[in-house]
Amino acid sequence: MTLPDLTARLNQYEKLMRLNKPIGILLLLWPTLWGLWVASAGQPNIVVVWIFILGTVLMRSAGCVINDYADSDFDRHVERTKDRPLATGSVSTKEALILAGALALMAFGLLLPLNRLTMLLSIPAVLIAASYPFTKRFLPIPQAYLGIAFSFGIPMAFAATQDTVPAIAWYLVLANLFWVVAYDTEYAMVDKPDDLKIGIKTSAITFGRFDAEAVMFCHALFLAGMVAIGWQLQRGLLWYLGLLIAALLMGVQYPRIKGGDRTKCFKAFLANNWIGAVLFAAIVLDYRFSIPI
Repeated sequence: MTLPDLTARLNQYEKLMRLNKPIGILLLLWPTLWGLWVASAGQPNIVVVWIFILGTVLMRSAGCVINDYADSDFDRHVERTKDRPLATGSVSTKEALILAGALALMAFGLLLPLNRLTMLLSIPAVLIAASYPFTKRFLPIPQAYLGIAFSFGIPMAFAATQDTVPAIAWYLVLANLFWVVAYDTEYAMVDKPDDLKIGIKTSAITFGRFDAEAVMFCHALFLAGMVAIGWQLQRGLLWYLGLLIAALLMGVQYPRIKGGDRTKCFKAFLANNWIGAVLFAAIVLDYRFSIPI
């Protein structure tokens, strides 16, 4: 294989892993970092932090490969996904499965320095992530299942830090699940016309003409959950200031997604990265300075 051929092949793998579109990695990473900071009371082990950052990149990449493998027949009929490597045939299904397996093995290798509980939790994490793409065939709100997959870094963060998973970790999982449903419904609204034609089930279809309202309701449940978690942890002013800023960022999404314009819905989806970043900054600063209310 010549160098240009190798470069072209690696570019296709990059597209398949969605490394050229890191939004999914970031949306998976922010809750994991929240979990690490809460579990360690604001003083996480830097080695553990880097293990989880790299693991997030690897597992999100593997998840994208599996998702495209499962959806390759559907992707050919969707405007946004018709040019994906598996949909066009530029990468074979065998290559995709080998790549996904290699990424998952590398992610597991990162966990070897950590405790047994963290490694045990990685098993359901992988199984849930790998099975998510197939839930779009029968679950009316597969985004809720994705919410579980995108929240599993939280209990793993607690396990790695405390060697246990306390109730507060599961409360954080539940809160984050509602945020995932909110932003992934916005993502599903982009493909809603195509998904209706090919028969895929999504929350955007299930919520029908109330999809925008359902998104905002899920955002509200997420914020309420984070307020309750902050109260239980006896957090300070900066925790709640972060939630206030997040609420404002969520609020401006409603006029964008109301009406279902594809471009505006996609921009609203992308804006959720800033919500995750703001909340992470607020959590870090709150543990650092601990300003009482």
